[in-house]
Amino acid sequence: MSASAAADELGVSRKTYYKWEQRGLAGLLDGLSDQGPGRPEKPDDTAEKVLKKQLADLKRENQLLEQKMVLKDLAAEFNLRSKNDRKKKK
Repeated sequence: MSASAAADELGVSRKTYYKWEQRGLAGLLDGLSDQGPGRPEKPDDTAEKVLKKQLADLKRENQLLEQKMVLKDLAAEFNLRSKNDRKKKK
């Protein structure tokens, strides 16, 4: 079959047919190259572990800061009440 006939059959231009032909041949040649035995190694998950630890640390730090803010607000409220109580006694 000629390139023109194949392109007509596929409903594409001859230029597109040749491009697809080259891609197909390249893919076939890549498939023929030798590969190492067994499954490929799993990617190193060290970076993921580091990020998970950082996230846990930041969450813990955030909780502590939230608790400090609550305590600070309580202390400020207590100081206001103490000042008001002192004013009432005068």
